[in-house]
Amino acid sequence: MPFITNRRKSEIVDIHYKDYGQGKPVILIHGWPLSHRAWEQQVWRIVKEGFRCISYDRRGFGISSAPWDGYDYSSLAEDLHEIIEQLELREVTLVGFSMGGGEVVRYISNFGTNRLSKIALVSSIIPLVAQKEDNPEGVPQEDIENIIDALQKDRVGFLKGFHKNFYNSEHTSISEEQLHYDWTIAAYASPRATIQCALSWAETDFRPELNKIDIPTLIVHGDSDNIVPIETSGKQAAEMISDNRFEIIEDGPHGLHLTHKEEFNDILISFLKS
Repeated sequence: MPFITNRRKSEIVDIHYKDYGQGKPVILIHGWPLSHRAWEQQVWRIVKEGFRCISYDRRGFGISSAPWDGYDYSSLAEDLHEIIEQLELREVTLVGFSMGGGEVVRYISNFGTNRLSKIALVSSIIPLVAQKEDNPEGVPQEDIENIIDALQKDRVGFLKGFHKNFYNSEHTSISEEQLHYDWTIAAYASPRATIQCALSWAETDFRPELNKIDIPTLIVHGDSDNIVPIETSGKQAAEMISDNRFEIIEDGPHGLHLTHKEEFNDILISFLKS
């Protein structure tokens, strides 16, 4: 199984990745608290359409290394940078789902866009999650603290309920088997990484960084997202990123890449080929 090793800091971190197909590279960055396996319904389509598709496990998730520290967005973006550098990639399209949108934006902030062609933000936390005076529709601090508390007290129990809300399972055709599969992936993740990454996506404000995005951007969000409401994420991102294509998926939950996979895949492939 292939790994990229990040040796830039005191801890050596091995990042597991999958690399399929030929053509211009597309890197898929998964959401919290899953792994590269979340992209099952996208990888085959991207490869079929003539692109090289690379997906990887964020540190602490899947079978990548799980160090004690290094779950801030700059460290996570550095892992992404190592993948791009060591695989000698050019004209890359970065696709960040949910938490993964943060890696995309922080990568651009720290490393620029000379290796990139386009980016896509899917059900993304960009620009910020937390409620603030100038972001009144965000998640209240009390709710964030309740999530962290639940993860500390009964992480696997919390994750079971989380994934039902992830797909709005009472109103979509997502199967019980898919819910269980996601739970097994999330439960396998490092407890420390799960909590520290939750703090990162909950507390990081990316608004000052969005003016650094100078390449075409696809923003896809569902109007029924109960995890990252569209008002505080997709709509704000579309207002703040200059060169963007904003696609709203009707009745789409957070996990629209599965519940609305055909519609989402068509949108993504169209953008990749544009």
